[in-house]
Amino acid sequence: MAHVVTDLDTTASPERVINALTDFSSRRFELWPNVDRTYFKLESSGETSAEVTEGSGVLGGVWERGRYDWSRPGTVRIEVKDSNAFAPGSWWMYEVTPRPGGGSHVHMEFNRRPRNLKGYILSGLLSVAGPKIYGKQLSETLRRLERAASPS
Repeated sequence: MAHVVTDLDTTASPERVINALTDFSSRRFELWPNVDRTYFKLESSGETSAEVTEGSGVLGGVWERGRYDWSRPGTVRIEVKDSNAFAPGSWWMYEVTPRPGGGSHVHMEFNRRPRNLKGYILSGLLSVAGPKIYGKQLSETLRRLERAASPS
């Protein structure tokens, strides 16, 4: 099992961060460098939830179908429903809180339980390098979000 935690600060407001997490339009690919168009499919969406298939080309392709829930203010939780590497019930969680003076603090955490050999290999890698990998990816997303808000 891989459990990864990353905490970052950004000048983007909590609302903008939550909106970026729950934007399933083509803008998603501009903001999230780890989302591969090949695997992306918006299955369904509602006012405070969506079911989405997403993935990346790592190890010949890793995808998961997750249920996004942002009904709790400041929190987006994604529960894995199906995946070619991780067991259902695995999850992601983003908690976004305002920082004094503006901006946000983003707490990202995920828990991955392997489903098969690919999942065990990835879990091992994520247990060691996950905070660095996902911290870098989230940092890049937050930089892109900040740049999008900057006056030209």
